[in-house]
Amino acid sequence: MKFTNKLASKNILIIGGTSGIGFAVAEASLEQGANVTIASSSPSKLQSAISRLQTSYPESSNKIKGTTLNLSSEDVEDQIIAAYEFATENGQNKLDHVVNTAGDSFSLPKLSEVTPTGAVAVMTVRYVGNLLLAKHVTKYINISPESSFTTTSGANAAKPGDGWSSIIGIATAVEGLTRALAKDLKPVRANCVSPGAIKTELFDRFGDAEAVQRMVEAYAGKTLTGRIGTPEDVAESYLYVMRSAFVTGTTLQIDGGYVLV
Repeated sequence: MKFTNKLASKNILIIGGTSGIGFAVAEASLEQGANVTIASSSPSKLQSAISRLQTSYPESSNKIKGTTLNLSSEDVEDQIIAAYEFATENGQNKLDHVVNTAGDSFSLPKLSEVTPTGAVAVMTVRYVGNLLLAKHVTKYINISPESSFTTTSGANAAKPGDGWSSIIGIATAVEGLTRALAKDLKPVRANCVSPGAIKTELFDRFGDAEAVQRMVEAYAGKTLTGRIGTPEDVAESYLYVMRSAFVTGTTLQIDGGYVLV
């Protein structure tokens, strides 16, 4: 099987793999026959996600494990190293792919309300986290163009909405970092996935079911496809950059045509 077995028995670490896009990437990777380690800052979410995956894929229960990793912690480098050690069984079974979908909640302060402290703080998880994960990855990943390191940005990097000036630098910085990592990590490949509006658990913050549905319809109206994305839609992009050994330094726009509307 020249195509469908490309991820079979590969070792994949997914940071942010307990919900949303990251969880879908974990599901997709298991369906491709990979060994999957998920990492999360929440121990309770981690255990719940492992249980859900084992229930859905009982034949792959021995291919699923998880560890805690908080990219906003003061000892973040120690936690990153510990996560890599866990995922590779102390370096004995090196990784083939690292995927980072982790994020944190953020607000959209007005430009007039931006503070130096706040501007720096929003970079911690999404930018500095990627940088430090990349710093240590070469010790724990197979050095080959068949291996990859994948980051996540967002469609607002290409088409910022009104009022996004205070935090848009996160997404654009991650995409720039990814291009630089493609050079610094070579021959290991580095790519970025940039999703548009995706219906995940984060939509629950918009309120009750009716409020969420109104928001879904509003985002759908801003696409060419007439709907918003699902985590499963976006997971296909991560599979692609993991499986294709000739794609690096690229940002994949997965937004239903949002940037063209």
